[in-house]
Amino acid sequence: MSAGAEWPVIEKSALFERLALGRAAGVTVVTPNKRLSQALMLEFDAFQTGKALSVWEAPDILPFGAFVQRLYEDGLYADLSAELPMLLTPAQEEEVWKQVVGGSGLLAVEGAAAKCRDAWNLANLWRIRPGAGNQDTEVFARWLTHYKKKIENDLDTPRLPDALQRFLPELKRPKLVVAYAFDILPPQTKEFLDALGTEIAFCRPDPRSATVSRAAFDSAKHEIEAAARWARARLEAGGKRIGVVIPSLQEDRKEVARVFSRVMRPGGEKAAMPFNISIGIPLERYPVVALALSVLRVSQEEIPFEEASRLVRSPFIGGAETELGARMRLEARLREKLGASVVLPKLIAAAGQTPLLRARLEKLYALRETGLFSQKTPAEWARHFSSVLEAAGFPGERALDSDEFQTQAKWHEALGELSRLDRISKEMSFFQAFQTLRKICADTLFQPETPDTPIQVLGLLESAGVEFDHLWVTGLTDEAWPLKSSPNPFLPLAQQRKAGIPEASAETSLALDRRITDGWKQAAGEVVFSHFTKEEDRDVLPSPLIADLPEKAVEIPAFSKLRDVIFASRKTETLQDRVAPAVREKQVRGGTRVLSDQAACPFRAFARHRLRAEELEEPAEGLDASQRGKLVHELMRSLWSVLKDSSSLAGNLEAAIEQAAAAAVKELELEGRLAELERSRMARIAREWLKVEKDRPDFSVLHLEEKRTLEFAGLEFDARIDRMDKLASGGHAIIDYKTGGNITPRRWDPPRPDEPQLALYAVAAKEEISAVAFAKVRPGEMRFMGYSRDDKAIPKVQKAKAWQPLLRSWKKEAESLGSAFARGEANVDPKKDLMTCRYCGLETLCRVYEKINVLAEEEFEE
Repeated sequence: MSAGAEWPVIEKSALFERLALGRAAGVTVVTPNKRLSQALMLEFDAFQTGKALSVWEAPDILPFGAFVQRLYEDGLYADLSAELPMLLTPAQEEEVWKQVVGGSGLLAVEGAAAKCRDAWNLANLWRIRPGAGNQDTEVFARWLTHYKKKIENDLDTPRLPDALQRFLPELKRPKLVVAYAFDILPPQTKEFLDALGTEIAFCRPDPRSATVSRAAFDSAKHEIEAAARWARARLEAGGKRIGVVIPSLQEDRKEVARVFSRVMRPGGEKAAMPFNISIGIPLERYPVVALALSVLRVSQEEIPFEEASRLVRSPFIGGAETELGARMRLEARLREKLGASVVLPKLIAAAGQTPLLRARLEKLYALRETGLFSQKTPAEWARHFSSVLEAAGFPGERALDSDEFQTQAKWHEALGELSRLDRISKEMSFFQAFQTLRKICADTLFQPETPDTPIQVLGLLESAGVEFDHLWVTGLTDEAWPLKSSPNPFLPLAQQRKAGIPEASAETSLALDRRITDGWKQAAGEVVFSHFTKEEDRDVLPSPLIADLPEKAVEIPAFSKLRDVIFASRKTETLQDRVAPAVREKQVRGGTRVLSDQAACPFRAFARHRLRAEELEEPAEGLDASQRGKLVHELMRSLWSVLKDSSSLAGNLEAAIEQAAAAAVKELELEGRLAELERSRMARIAREWLKVEKDRPDFSVLHLEEKRTLEFAGLEFDARIDRMDKLASGGHAIIDYKTGGNITPRRWDPPRPDEPQLALYAVAAKEEISAVAFAKVRPGEMRFMGYSRDDKAIPKVQKAKAWQPLLRSWKKEAESLGSAFARGEANVDPKKDLMTCRYCGLETLCRVYEKINVLAEEEFEE
């Protein structure tokens, strides 16, 4: 419906003069949305300031929905309270729709309930009668019947304007209501304004003579960066109202905020940013609320380790400031002790060195029995949740900043929404109450209030009707603008089109978007439309609504980036820092891994074994590679502790296999179904491996997991030999179990061997060594591989061309690596470039990526 066709039109200047008379003039301005109300309020303030005024009455400017809500609340506090039905909150409406949809057996309840709310709102706004059309519309009509029956004594927001009309004569109404910037006026809105019985007028933004241009960029990223630099330039030139419209703002909000922050404050200063992003983010994403939800969840159920980690490190738990350092160290230990999922009792058991945290967690556990299996009303659950958070010391001991304080207040409102569900909901379980609360937080878009800023970053439809000094509209590709039609699936399509709902058809959507585009062209003195021309490898065209504008380069100054600011303020001193102080202690921490790391990269050995720098572990579901390797080592140790030698392989081995498999599982403290599965897997591995052992000449196992001290270059290294066999052919074999796929004796070869441990054991052993072998314990690939003095030592272990020279070369390499470590050599020199660095985890410390081109696509051989 054409907006305000029957009402007189008032100029904006005349409107402001009427508003300047104060509330006594009885003028109320209603707008389509909150953003437009705020913008018009700021324009009025500028109007008053221009008259050299310092104080004035705030004008009555608000969104239409808030105006209707205010009239309803006025009636509640007047003599009409007994006649007015109770108005449901959005969360209550959502819950009723979920009950109705859920009762039909549909699985995707939440999504369908939200669509039903939208359909019912549209049906009331545009006077559409739900019903015949297709299966979806007929199902919705049946659901609507049940919905109305459930709320027959209450009132919902979609019907509020209609229900309020008969009470309007008894309510205090403004003398003049001005509908500002309504491009389209739904029938329900127009009927309500007409029913007010007061003077109604329409007002549009003042058209402005603008310089309009179109710019193209090679990517969406460069387009946003250009818009941010342009906005800063206009701000520094004195612009007071600068708008940047971004179609994908909802999806790309985080990236947009990062780009604008970097451009506006390249040095990362703490001062308030000069821009505001109009679209909030879900309440559940704010740290204060995310922590509150995590505390509630861990009080009753298992949570992922990442969530438990954030809980331990959070400043919003009691004692966080006092135990800051201890809790950071605890988090690092938890990565080693806990798995990918965490339950409260295990978290309590691990928190012994943080007594304040442990005390808080124990209080949570004490409250566990009051909520674990019980059914409560939503209000009772809200009180229970508050008690749980209080037990956890929420929101912490430090004072909250402004944003955190506002977020906490919004959290309390969410708890209030949960409590109000008592009116329409039955008792529910903890899980149901928690999921309902989390859904409320997910559906609540929130943004802490900030001082007025000169730069506004807006979504497409929010910008309609707002005036600026300078306006840039980005992302106007042919796919993004005009918007595609998106009719509601629960309302008859023919009725939607007949009613004129813009989203119902391509024609009406195009007509609305063309009017919005024309409005942008008159919304500022300078208007820039832009689009990107490439999306990955695909060409992108401009929107047909701006294609007729000539393309013109926009003058955008280059501003320094943070790295440029840092570099410009540099005071450099160049020195070669490749050598650390020499090692003083004879006993070296880290065992033979020190020489393995020294061979891979000298800096890695220095950082890990002298600075004690290690990458934090990432707990994983099930067993990681290290744990699987430990299982196999423990299996073999237990097995050969019983079997002793090759002669025992001729008998029945089942009892020894089952005993060894059980011992391996017990050693790793596995429990439940995982323990059963791993015990069975270990038994299968043992049976397959013993077939390989049976093909060997006679041998006896001399040592298992024996600890030794090796000495190279005057340093002592702790070592543990997996196994040493005495061979019937003479000499001894050193065996190292491996479960990985990429196993080869070439990993011992100098220079800089990849895995020198076995070679080190061989040259340092007091026994006569005649074979060195990897035992590849991998299902389907079981075998020995290595070098031996003769071809009779172990099957498939190749005879070395020259055994003693091979041992001497290993010895020489070990002395060389030990000497380099002892001297303090610590240069960043990965043996195989990025392949060596792939699993190191120390790249942020050594900054190897400044030395090696990480963008180069290279193929490495494992």
